[in-house]
Amino acid sequence: MGDTGDRVILYAAQAEAVLKAIERDGRCFSREEYVRRKYGESGPIFLTVYKWFVKEAVKLVPMPQGAEFPYWSFMNLYSLDQSAGTSTLTLSVPRDEAVFFDMYDWNKILCLKYLGEDEADEKAFQAYLKQLGVREMDAVLTGFYPDLKQKIMGSWPRLFRHHAKIRAGEESGAKSVQAALWQIKKEWIVPEGQRQ
Repeated sequence: MGDTGDRVILYAAQAEAVLKAIERDGRCFSREEYVRRKYGESGPIFLTVYKWFVKEAVKLVPMPQGAEFPYWSFMNLYSLDQSAGTSTLTLSVPRDEAVFFDMYDWNKILCLKYLGEDEADEKAFQAYLKQLGVREMDAVLTGFYPDLKQKIMGSWPRLFRHHAKIRAGEESGAKSVQAALWQIKKEWIVPEGQRQ
């Protein structure tokens, strides 16, 4: 079902509050305060990464007024984390409103890791860090290793290396496609009876 021309089918798990906001306002935006609340003590890590993501992703898809952070969605239902208290939405989204990337690359960034050109590049960087006795997380979150921090965070734009191909509806080489949406619109929600 994933491809319908200029639109793409995506799946998102959302809390009841999001569904109510969509019903009430016709669309919903994610905010920084929601991320702070959701991640608690881990908040600083997520906020570091999310703020970087926003700064880069707006270069690919402009952020509408009212949005602060993205909603996460997936091309494959099996990639979706269907936590208790969430509902799964099937969305038909215009391709030009989604930022596409590889879920596994994003998970590396969430762990504050270096995103290499390929696996050999990543292994070489890991060996270099081991030699120095430095963890990637320490390099990114402290001010002690500015050069390493720059190298790690400088590798993160590779996250978007698949965006153009996925957006064009082509095979990209991404292992599992994730998409960021600046908003969820009521009109994008595929009613249950119309899902394939």
